[in-house]
Amino acid sequence: MSARSDGAGDVRTAELAAALAALRERIAAACAAAGRDPDGVRLLPVTKTFPAEDVARLVDLGQAEFGENKEQEAGPKAAELARLRPGAPARWHMVGRLQRNKARAVVRWAGVVQSVDSPRLADALVRAVAAAREAGERSEPLDVLVQASIDGDPARGGCPLPDLPALADKIAQSGELTLRGVMAVAPREMTPDAAFSALATAADRLRNDHPSAVELSAGMSGDLEQAIAHGSTWVRVGTALLGGRRLASP
Repeated sequence: MSARSDGAGDVRTAELAAALAALRERIAAACAAAGRDPDGVRLLPVTKTFPAEDVARLVDLGQAEFGENKEQEAGPKAAELARLRPGAPARWHMVGRLQRNKARAVVRWAGVVQSVDSPRLADALVRAVAAAREAGERSEPLDVLVQASIDGDPARGGCPLPDLPALADKIAQSGELTLRGVMAVAPREMTPDAAFSALATAADRLRNDHPSAVELSAGMSGDLEQAIAHGSTWVRVGTALLGGRRLASP
């Protein structure tokens, strides 16, 4: 099924266009408050549980990059978008926790993996990218971000801040992965300002050793202003753009 041009489809497109405009205004205002160029902050729609038709509408509205949380949903959705919008310059980001046994599947559709949080996952992605290259499924290394755990809680995933340099070094030396920066979620127990301040300090230190690690993926629907104030270059937004989450498909 393609993105519809009937009344219901037109209504949904108008909803997305209005939400997109409002988000761009929020980003611009946050950048102005922080004394930053708004071109330095990009919106990454997180489309989990929403259909490929919505992604197609966002492509029509000028979006080219999208985030997904689960491989089993993202792979089919990426394929469906390619059918709905042949040749569209869509680039997919894996932003959710990634199991090592899903690495081979993820590198088939992901242009970026933002959730590399351990040496073992990095090794799995190295092997997956090498296999994909050999099979003719990829022609270049995989861009990755290290996922930082700001509070060090292992239950939420992420690499503790003191361990980030070693993980970054491993990625940078791999040959199959290109280190692009750091990603994190602000812990609920911390204020966004405190969390993103700590993250920005860690990201700056990492960038000193790895000049290619220029990206800071931080901030979501409820705290993107604080993230931008602390240097975020990608804000990952779902609810404020697409609405309340739908139930995942069976």
